[in-house]
Amino acid sequence: MTPTLRTLFIAAGCLLLAAPLFAADEPKRPECIAPASPGGGFDLTCKLVQSALINEKILTKPMRVTYMPGGVGAVAYNAVVAQRPADAGTLVAWSSGSLLNLAQGKFGRFDENAVRWLAAVGTSYGAIAVKSDSPYKNLDDLVQALKKDPSKVVIGSGGTVGSQDWMQTALIAKAAGINPRDLRYVALEGGGEIATALLGGHIQVGSTDISDSMPHIQSGDMRLLAVFADKRIDEPEMKDIPTAKEQGYDIVWPVVRGFYVGPKVTDEEYNWWKAAFDKMLASEDFDKLRDQRELFPFAMTGPELDTYVKKQVADYKVLAKEFGLIQ
Repeated sequence: MTPTLRTLFIAAGCLLLAAPLFAADEPKRPECIAPASPGGGFDLTCKLVQSALINEKILTKPMRVTYMPGGVGAVAYNAVVAQRPADAGTLVAWSSGSLLNLAQGKFGRFDENAVRWLAAVGTSYGAIAVKSDSPYKNLDDLVQALKKDPSKVVIGSGGTVGSQDWMQTALIAKAAGINPRDLRYVALEGGGEIATALLGGHIQVGSTDISDSMPHIQSGDMRLLAVFADKRIDEPEMKDIPTAKEQGYDIVWPVVRGFYVGPKVTDEEYNWWKAAFDKMLASEDFDKLRDQRELFPFAMTGPELDTYVKKQVADYKVLAKEFGLIQ
């Protein structure tokens, strides 16, 4: 082989090594579906990556955010699996609550194996919210009111019996010796509707998420009786919020947030998104964006995430059986 040809082959080999391991193009019409009404955690999750993917120059045009409320994720899940299974441009936001619903069969005929789990981008924690002028100053105040007459305390939650928000208050009730079935719930579509109902006086308590609540905490309209974290959160605006554990209720409920795609998205297209999220999640700028939206680090993509999701669903099935939600 002549020196010139050898040089050309070496150069070509270097180019192949430097090239991505997949050849899919950037999606032409990227879309993030928030499976709830505007203003809640799914909306927050979509808008976080909408900003980050542009900031990191991964997308050349902004991803649009659309809303598909219904069944706290069930409508969107079924729509993507049945109607848009191969649409590589469509991401759908999910949370730990989505996995809990899947564990109980609330997404209909499709289970946790029906989609391709793509990325987890952060975590929050469950919380119990009241209006700033509420007579309940701590969890014990709320528990005493529930023991006296549970029908007098209207609790707003995202979803019906068995939902993530329901489970949070059910765990409190169980710890206090109260039958969770005696609690009075109003089923709402996500954190945005819970905040609206609480501030409007239609409910007395919101079983929600700390991320959804912080704008209202900072405005002075809302207080949190407890956050379901293992210890107090070391953030200036959150450090004074007591945990349930320190009030004698050993309950921790993280709310992981992420994205999935349809089941027939090709490996090339899936790997394009995986590489995009891996790059984004490693960025210091993304850390700042996530922190601004009151989310905490939790980064996982691809097969590792798929394993995590399947394990969580299995664990939630055990919990659901304990509460008589499934056989």
